[in-house]
Amino acid sequence: MRLLVYPHDLSIGGSQINAIDLAAAVAAAGHEVAVYGIPGPLVSYIEERGLRFVPARRLRYRPAPSRIAQLAAVAARERIDLIHAYEWPSCLDAYYGAAAVLRVPLLCTVLSMSVMPQVPASVPLVMGTADLGDEARAAHRGAVWVLEPPIDVERDHPGIDGEPFRRRHNVAPDEFLIVAVSRLALDLKLDALVRAVDAADLLAARRRIRLILVGDGPSREALDVRARAVNARWSREVVTLAGAELDPRGAYAAADLVLGMGSSALRALAIGRPLIVQGERAFSEIFERETLGIFLRQGFYGLANDERGAARLAGQVDTLIDDPSRRDENAAFGRELVVRRFSLERAVDIQLGIYRKLLATSPAIRPREALRSAWLALKIEIDNHDPRRKRRLRRREDRIFDSTRAGFWPPSFEGL
Repeated sequence: MRLLVYPHDLSIGGSQINAIDLAAAVAAAGHEVAVYGIPGPLVSYIEERGLRFVPARRLRYRPAPSRIAQLAAVAARERIDLIHAYEWPSCLDAYYGAAAVLRVPLLCTVLSMSVMPQVPASVPLVMGTADLGDEARAAHRGAVWVLEPPIDVERDHPGIDGEPFRRRHNVAPDEFLIVAVSRLALDLKLDALVRAVDAADLLAARRRIRLILVGDGPSREALDVRARAVNARWSREVVTLAGAELDPRGAYAAADLVLGMGSSALRALAIGRPLIVQGERAFSEIFERETLGIFLRQGFYGLANDERGAARLAGQVDTLIDDPSRRDENAAFGRELVVRRFSLERAVDIQLGIYRKLLATSPAIRPREALRSAWLALKIEIDNHDPRRKRRLRRREDRIFDSTRAGFWPPSFEGL
């Protein structure tokens, strides 16, 4: 097969790395695979994985007319058998040209935490959790598969040495190291990160702990203010913002405990570390045999009740600090689970099976669906460029960042 894989962007993030790892595994199985996308930090990772990179034209609008034309031209020139796009903007870039005009089969993977209505209803979908798969099947005409985020368990393994990371960040031998590897993003991530900092603050009164956040993004400055306040309160380094690492395996391996969600949580388990899964609105849960069913349905993520403070998370960390055997048992169980259910080897077999099914059928392009998706995408673009909406979003972001800096959480949106 000649395949073109199109991640939604090439900044450092779990879903993008998943897309590249799967593409590399498909190539290793004997197929011709190229990765198309707007140049970003992960271009070097694409090349490291032995894949050819095709740079996309930059354009702010979604779907992007210039990329629709460029994708169609690439598909025609290179006789692409199938395009695998990730998230709805990439899907529409491929849909309106290569799929609709040239009849190139198209598969769309959605790893967002909701089913996006912008994806045309007949486009075959891959969803990242069982719950989202059920939700998609209820509203979607096309085929829907579930493929959980795959982990390269040969590359991510318990034998990785974490000591260099601990030395680099001056973690003392008697300090309990908690690590979170995450984009420092406003959406999906910031609530969990703030509660991690606050939990470290609560625990520092009676524990020799360190929390290191590995990652970068627009929330970094506000989180840094909050972290510096914690460090000043205890007159020692409790919280460290370490910045982004293209290869964070050493950070996971160094941790006595990992806080994470999505593929970051699964990578921690693959490397044999105990884990607390975080989500939004104060969700946190210890990963262990008793909680596995929750995560297999909803993914390694969750929503809770927006409670104030981080007492729940601090209590869970406290429990695990006091019980090393429980941490070891959970870590061993997590590694076994990831190898058995979330391995890249298993995922690529499933994905190749999906590709073969799609190549055996002709893409269904329905004008009504195409018009509906175009209208929904246009509405988003109109909203995104509406000055009044931009001002509302800016005020909301300012309120969130002010709350992050000031030390109270969650923020109040009263009056906005």
